[in-house]
Amino acid sequence: MYELLGNFSIYALSAFGVFIIAMLIIILVTKHKEFQLIAQGNQAAALSFGGKLLGIAFVLGSAITHSVSLVDMIIWGFVGLLAQLIFYIGSELITIRFSISKAIEQDNKAVGILLLLLSLSIGWIVAACLSY
Repeated sequence: MYELLGNFSIYALSAFGVFIIAMLIIILVTKHKEFQLIAQGNQAAALSFGGKLLGIAFVLGSAITHSVSLVDMIIWGFVGLLAQLIFYIGSELITIRFSISKAIEQDNKAVGILLLLLSLSIGWIVAACLSY
């Protein structure tokens, strides 16, 4: 019983640590200031940021379930973060007609929803790939 509780605690704390690091990296990489925009009531920023966090959580959940070790889980958590960042930067590059970052700053909810769904999709795909 105590061993199970210990394993749970180690995996949970490690996953939360990866999650917080991922959140901080996302904040640093995006051009707009997400927390500042969210504090101002910007729903597009909340949708976009929340989608990235859920995408990371999908990957971490799958990594916890399918990992062969704690290090394996942590590595796959960062792979999920990398996938989210690549697709965010890629989406900024392929939307030539408008800037995603500026659209978020202008509270364009359609763009926020699109980024939310893109992040969830990427997280779900990466999570599904984590079955050995």
